[in-house]
Amino acid sequence: MSGSTLGHFFCVTNFGESHGPAIGCVIDGCPPGMALSEADIQPDLDRRKPGTSRHVTQRQEADQVQILSGVFEGKTTGTPIALLIQNTDQRSKDYANLLDTFRPGHADYTYWRKYGLRDPRGGGRASARLTAPMVAAGAVAKKWLHEKHGMRFEAWMAQLGEIEIPFESAEHIHANPFFAPNISIVPLLEATMDALRKSGDSVGAKIVCRARNVPPGLGEPLFDKLDADIAHVMMGINAVKGVEIGDGFAVVAQRGSEHGDELSAQGFASNHAGGVLGGISTGQDLIVTLAIKPTSSIRLPRQSIDRHNQPTSVETHGRHDPCVGIRAAPIAEAMLALVVMDHALRQRAQCGDVAIDVPAIPGHRA
Repeated sequence: MSGSTLGHFFCVTNFGESHGPAIGCVIDGCPPGMALSEADIQPDLDRRKPGTSRHVTQRQEADQVQILSGVFEGKTTGTPIALLIQNTDQRSKDYANLLDTFRPGHADYTYWRKYGLRDPRGGGRASARLTAPMVAAGAVAKKWLHEKHGMRFEAWMAQLGEIEIPFESAEHIHANPFFAPNISIVPLLEATMDALRKSGDSVGAKIVCRARNVPPGLGEPLFDKLDADIAHVMMGINAVKGVEIGDGFAVVAQRGSEHGDELSAQGFASNHAGGVLGGISTGQDLIVTLAIKPTSSIRLPRQSIDRHNQPTSVETHGRHDPCVGIRAAPIAEAMLALVVMDHALRQRAQCGDVAIDVPAIPGHRA
């Protein structure tokens, strides 16, 4: 299957299926000499893994990562890094009734039309389980970017269904299972998810991701713009149906006098552009917002067809997230880090000798 590799200088190839023996990835292009162990990767996988609260799928996967290659005596060698995650809690019998039918909103029908066959167990290759290796790869990228540039990545839920979540403090993000930056709204989110699970339905979410201490100059003109590559990989995350950079669709109602981020020696006055101008980073925070659709696998009966084009009704049983956006924050962080890492290495290769006497202006000063 093509389309499983991203990046030019920092390349990540993803492999596996939801109910196969294992999933994983191969990272090619990681610079040598960086200290790396499973302990550097595992915390991000623990934040993404299933079964962490009653509000997500109860599939019990430890998601313990193994480094199979590319590290010697605790340091990266510059050769491909193979990361493996065993699948240990598959329940394939839950999908036996889906072999000949197609779930509305899922990739069942399109995979069948493209390949002539498909793996129905847990969605096979189309499962969000395949985001785990990307989170592992993103942890490697985040470590290098932090050591070389002091960069930090954080993501949070800004909306659950119709409930908007006001940003209160980043300190709250890791203190609740919703990655919500507002601890006072968590009881409402919990009650909403409890009712949703009982009803057998699902809901979407909005996720905001931010990268701090981004150096200016990352990105290429025209077709390899930093924001274009960000949108490309974010749309590769399961269930993402919309990507905004900076103010996104809100720019439609803005005037030029409002939207253009004014500059001074003290820094940018605002960050409506989301840290990218002309496809190149400004040195401000990168701000990306994702729209995540409701989970397609729900218990409620839905009308569909079988492989013989005959009408049928589909009910999806098993263990599913009523809102896949709940575990999306670490995934968004990882994907953003992978894009920035690739562009950081590209910038170092082409423009590493560029020197400007005047220092870069600070980011948004407000």
